[in-house]
Amino acid sequence: MGSNKELLLVHRGMEHVSLNHSVNVMLTPQFYTMKREELPIKYLYQARKIAPSLFDGLLDEQESYEYFIFKEEEHWVFIAYNPEEIREFLNTKGISAEHLSKVFFVQQAQQAFVQPVVLGDKEVLMTIDGVVVLIPKAALSPEHPTAFFDESFTPRSGVNLPGNSTALISRKEAIVLAIIFSIFAAIFFIEGWQYSRGLKVQEKEMQELLEAYPALQSKMQRESISLKYKTIDDKERKKRETIKTLAAMIFKGVTLTTYHMDEKHFKVTFACSSAKTAQKVEALAKKSNFKVTRSKGSNIVVIEGSV
Repeated sequence: MGSNKELLLVHRGMEHVSLNHSVNVMLTPQFYTMKREELPIKYLYQARKIAPSLFDGLLDEQESYEYFIFKEEEHWVFIAYNPEEIREFLNTKGISAEHLSKVFFVQQAQQAFVQPVVLGDKEVLMTIDGVVVLIPKAALSPEHPTAFFDESFTPRSGVNLPGNSTALISRKEAIVLAIIFSIFAAIFFIEGWQYSRGLKVQEKEMQELLEAYPALQSKMQRESISLKYKTIDDKERKKRETIKTLAAMIFKGVTLTTYHMDEKHFKVTFACSSAKTAQKVEALAKKSNFKVTRSKGSNIVVIEGSV
């Protein structure tokens, strides 16, 4: 939906604008520092880890920067920008947070700047050796063709600045929340299906008993049988909840070595890769009111409890 919005090209010499609708903006190199590197990495999360180190000595240490990273063929493009500085400049030009949707960078649309885009009377934006740069307008001949900047320059992804009221949560946060809610929905569905199936089995068994022994149809006898099945169901449910709690303690660095559960008691042993991991497992167990045994200096955690 954001790609359908009006796209404004933002530069230091731009005119003040008056808005009554939300817009996207594209920033010139005046507002960011860029590194374009061919690196032996495959994934975006790897690129994010090394981004700050690439700009050592290039940025003002007193300012706060964020990084936008994307892939261009064989190169990784790293853009460092100061969100507060950009937001303040946009405010001076009439682009307030309530009217700001997405923020893009001209380097994202470098193929669209093969023909220069004019900025005022003195400068143009143009792609040179794969990088969009500002060059003096006088460096071009009067006959050199130029491009008209419009919404067709809009890239596929951008960033949200802090204080942007048009976006309550970021796309990444929305995806994470959607995954979490989907997991909860699946858990509730499975639990409900299992409970429903258990009730049907109990009802079937009850009906067979009533048909075989008509004397059991008295109210007192039916209540007694119902109470018996309810007790069994509660116990089995507690077992399932205990297993679910123990399963949550198995994460990276934790290995289940022994496991025993009977009608009244359970005992499990976890081997942990480090003391820190063992302490985390121990804390989770104590939070669930389980008995925890761990020898001093050992990464073996033994957990016991009743069911």
